[in-house]
Amino acid sequence: SYRKNNTCLKENFLNVSEATEYYGIREKRLRQIAGENEGADFILEVGSHIRFKRKLFEDYLDTASTV
Repeated sequence: SYRKNNTCLKENFLNVSEATEYYGIREKRLRQIAGENEGADFILEVGSHIRFKRKLFEDYLDTASTV
């Protein structure tokens, strides 16, 4: 059903506020990371809204030397 699929999508994509809470990284830094990595596979831009693809962003964080 739509509701079940929507929940699955919400678990896979985090907006900046959700990512701030989930990862403990400040909103300003998350926006900076998104700006520095335009077109990266872990970022989805929906209009002016940024979404982080949770698994791919975690992979990026694992390999980043500093955040």
